Amino acid sequence: MQAITVRDRDAGLAGLSLTDLPYPHAAENDVIVRVHAAGFTPGELDWPGTWTDRAGRDRTPSVPGHELSGVVEELGFGTTGLSVGQRVFGLADWARDGSLAEYAAVEARNLAPLPADVDHTLAAALPISGLTAWQGLFDHGRLATGQTVLIHGVAGGVGSIAVQLAREAGARVIGTGRSADRDTALALGVDTFLDLQTEKVEDAGEADVVFDVIGGDVLDRSAALVRASGTLVTIVVPPKVRPKDGRAIFFVVEPDRARLTDLATRVRDGRLKPVVGAVRPLAEAPAAFAPTTRTPGKTIIRVAEDRTGASS
Repeated sequence: MQAITVRDRDAGLAGLSLTDLPYPHAAENDVIVRVHAAGFTPGELDWPGTWTDRAGRDRTPSVPGHELSGVVEELGFGTTGLSVGQRVFGLADWARDGSLAEYAAVEARNLAPLPADVDHTLAAALPISGLTAWQGLFDHGRLATGQTVLIHGVAGGVGSIAVQLAREAGARVIGTGRSADRDTALALGVDTFLDLQTEKVEDAGEADVVFDVIGGDVLDRSAALVRASGTLVTIVVPPKVRPKDGRAIFFVVEPDRARLTDLATRVRDGRLKPVVGAVRPLAEAPAAFAPTTRTPGKTIIRVAEDRTGASS
């Protein structure tokens, strides 16, 4: 099969290449997914799991990408709950070969059924961004109706979904981003947009929940914006500056089949619309890691066309 691989950690993005790899092995409780669309995180090449397995052993050449949508091709021993030919989407394990390949071995529990009327491209934009947004806002941030949430990076993959979920929950949303993100942010439904290129973070005012996907100085300065008993949530690094009278939480997204199913239902019903930026073929995935132009939303890699029709 064809896949995007990395072999040399020191080479960085230049080490990404399209290569031939053996068809993956389905271990116990695995499924093999024929990948139709895949998502990735630009910072993956800095993650330890990209280079070593859970025992710390070198696992290169490794396949990056951890979001996928496709069709079940094969079931491993003991796998239950899914069937061959079924449309699925979800998360590939952090320390195993990922989704930028024609086929991927994935633990069945990390996948959810994909409704027949949800496109693979949209589905591939959901797993990390959707689960991160939900877990950040509600599991960790405890966002409630009537509260205010400040979302940094509002036009990105996580931020754009977080805005929609927060709005549906009845929260007031302040979003931050670059000048070019303003129209996207307003279309998503933010109540106030803050341009971080021309305005100060402090101009956002106080919020019950601050959800950060940027880190650095923006994260440090956001601690002062958290109201008493509020929460600063970030997915970048553990916060060095904490709110005076609130909580500070750093978390890594966790697989959740039930929540994936809920997110897919929201997409099918039109209540949630993932913002997909560029859609590129597998051969162009290396260039997509370092785009020359920045687009709102999430870049998706189209690996295969859907030849399964509307079957589920």
